Amino acid sequence: MDLEKQPQKPFAPAEPALRASDADRDRIADILREALAEGRIDAEEHGERVDAVYRAKTLGELEPLVRDLPAARPHPERGARPSDAYAYADEDSTAPADRLFAFFSSATRRGRRRVGRRTRAFAVFGSVEIDLTEAVFTQRLTTIDATSVFGAVEVRVPENVTLRGDGSAVFGAFEVEPLEAADPEAPVVVVNGFAVFGAVEARPKRGKRIADLHAKLRKHMGG
Repeated sequence: MDLEKQPQKPFAPAEPALRASDADRDRIADILREALAEGRIDAEEHGERVDAVYRAKTLGELEPLVRDLPAARPHPERGARPSDAYAYADEDSTAPADRLFAFFSSATRRGRRRVGRRTRAFAVFGSVEIDLTEAVFTQRLTTIDATSVFGAVEVRVPENVTLRGDGSAVFGAFEVEPLEAADPEAPVVVVNGFAVFGAVEARPKRGKRIADLHAKLRKHMGG
């Protein structure tokens, strides 16, 4: 058979070969964070998959990383609120992250306030304190990305939320005290990050609980 005489098919690259954008990578990373928060993957696997996300060049490399996970989406099943205990607003995935930066100084977030879906904390020869014991959670998953270089980042949460973490340290400490809330619909706080000659610490504050959360959220959202 003369191969040179065979008709040539036009080149049509498959969509998965398209180059991935930063937004594509962030979307996949969000799905992985949600999976970690729900206990679908453990911290070690989450770290491995996130590393692969930010090495990926195409959409085809990203898709297998979440093929076995539910896509990030609003949870319509919560509309019925069978326990009627939590009333989360729809997450605004475009909202900018809250940023805390301490350089030879200190920065603090505490008190009665609405907590955003993501906070990025940087402590360089300084300290950052994030106290969520009086915060109003208007989304189920709250992510804190903490970086400490010759400094300290300290996170405190109420004792009736779920707390998970994924991080590492070099000549320092990354310590997250795992906590599982009795209520499966309770807020989930995930602390990610690393410390170099410093410390990242997250743990529940005993005696501090989210009290009457449903009523607080209704008032906060004007419901």
